[in-house]
Parts: sequence; structure tokens; C-alpha cells
Amino acid sequence: MTTLIFLKDNGLMDADLNSLEERVNKLIALCGQLRDENQSLRQEVTRLHQESQSLKLNMAQAGVQLERLLAALPEEGQ
Repeated sequence: MTTLIFLKDNGLMDADLNSLEERVNKLIALCGQLRDENQSLRQEVTRLHQESQSLKLNMAQAGVQLERLLAALPEEGQ
């Protein structure tokens, strides 16, 4: 009788181990996907930061040009 219980329990343990193995494999796959997504997002953040810096520089240059144009305009009443 003890032998039958052991074999029955062994079958349940195998099922539990198989289930655990499947869950671990899914977790490993998810970690890989998240790592790839994280790398992609880091690259996007870097690109957007560079674009932001470029736009700030363009805005500053446009401001300087606007100031020059305003300074070159004749004063009112002249």
C-alpha cells in the first residue's frame, strides 16, 4: 500500500515539477523580452534627449536672430 501511495505522489511531484519548469521558462522568456524592450527604450530616451538639446539650441539661435532683427528695425516715429 505504501508503494502505491509513493508512486501516486511521485506522479503528482512530476506534474508539479513540469508545471514549475514551464513557469520558469516563461519567466526567463519574459525577462529576455523586458531586457530587449528596456534597451530599446534607453536608445529612444537618448535619441529624444539629443533631439531636445538640438531644438533648444535652435530656439536660442532663433532668439538671437530675432533680437538682431528687432534691434535693426527703426524706432517708432523715425
